[in-house]
Amino acid sequence: MNKGEIRAHFIALLNRSDCSNALADTFIDQAITRIQRQLRVPAMEKQNTYDVTSASGVATLVMPSDLLEVIELYYDGNSLTRIPLHEMVQYQKTGELGSPRFFCREQGNIKIHPMPSTGNLYLNYYAEQDPLTSDSDTNMLTNIASDLLTYTALSYAADYFLDERGAIFDQKSGSFLAEIQEHANSSEQSGVNQVVRPTHYYED
Repeated sequence: MNKGEIRAHFIALLNRSDCSNALADTFIDQAITRIQRQLRVPAMEKQNTYDVTSASGVATLVMPSDLLEVIELYYDGNSLTRIPLHEMVQYQKTGELGSPRFFCREQGNIKIHPMPSTGNLYLNYYAEQDPLTSDSDTNMLTNIASDLLTYTALSYAADYFLDERGAIFDQKSGSFLAEIQEHANSSEQSGVNQVVRPTHYYED
């Protein structure tokens, strides 16, 4: 479904003559903001690559503007460990160079230590959804979670209009959110991920 179809379905379910398209769009935007605070599924994942050269070694990385939550940061196949900012400040005073082992967030930046002089850093993260501007626009939520988006928007509309159906809308929204999240969690743990792996390997 695209934005226009979501809005039409929303207005039909709300069934009020005093809800304009502009007001419906406001409820849909509020719903997207709320869902992004709660939902964490693979379809929301992105990767950002930072290229480090000997001439521009960096100890601070600018976070993507659409970042919701950091999943993992790794360098040369090794995942960096997240530490508190006060520890990072002490580490960076040493000026140590080499393969990064630690990272932390400070405002809109990610600090790393030690400082590498070459190679690539990869940031996996959960990202905000593309905004729905025109009626033909789509994003992950309109494609795979249109029911969640619609009923979350309806719950905001119920608050606005003091509609007694608000509890029903909230219940359905919560049910759809839990269903989608559980499906994502189950998919991540299925198949090869559930195979018990040996702790050691021995060559013949």
